[in-house]
Amino acid sequence: MTILDYIRQPWPWYASGPAIAAIMLLLVFFGRSFGVSSNFRTICSLAGAGKKVPFFQFDYKAQYWNLLFLAGAVAGGFIASHWLSSPGALQLSAATIRDLQALHIHFDGLTAPSQLFGSGVLLTAKGWIIPVAGGFLVGLGSRYAGGCTSGHAISGLSNLQLPSLIAVTGFFIGGLIMTHLFYPLIF
Repeated sequence: MTILDYIRQPWPWYASGPAIAAIMLLLVFFGRSFGVSSNFRTICSLAGAGKKVPFFQFDYKAQYWNLLFLAGAVAGGFIASHWLSSPGALQLSAATIRDLQALHIHFDGLTAPSQLFGSGVLLTAKGWIIPVAGGFLVGLGSRYAGGCTSGHAISGLSNLQLPSLIAVTGFFIGGLIMTHLFYPLIF
């Protein structure tokens, strides 16, 4: 087995925990806190928004490392999806496929079902409204909660911050409500 074959195969779920722990230890060692949504503030500040809105007036140069992390996440996702993805269809459990069918979603073997994320969906009103409304709600929620799910759940909880515990509890409850109440109504 070549190294490329090893990387392409599905890894066990428990491989991510030690990797996240190692990153968090490095961030704590260097006095940094992790979060993806803070990059929006940095980008807006770089673009000059601090001249008109006080929220964007801060030392954005201290956040360059986080912009590099964001760029690495985007580049890594691109590389993984184009050159490192496993050949063949995604393998899901029969229970998950039944759950998708109950929501009238056809499983086509892709990570993101084309019925929901295909290019044809963008030609419909629903295909535009759902991402725009979802993006607005995610942005509003991350601003209201003082950070995103990754920042609170990974960085905040590892630093034993009570506001992060409250935020993550809210994220989880909101996810349950969306999955079991709103999602079936939308789709």
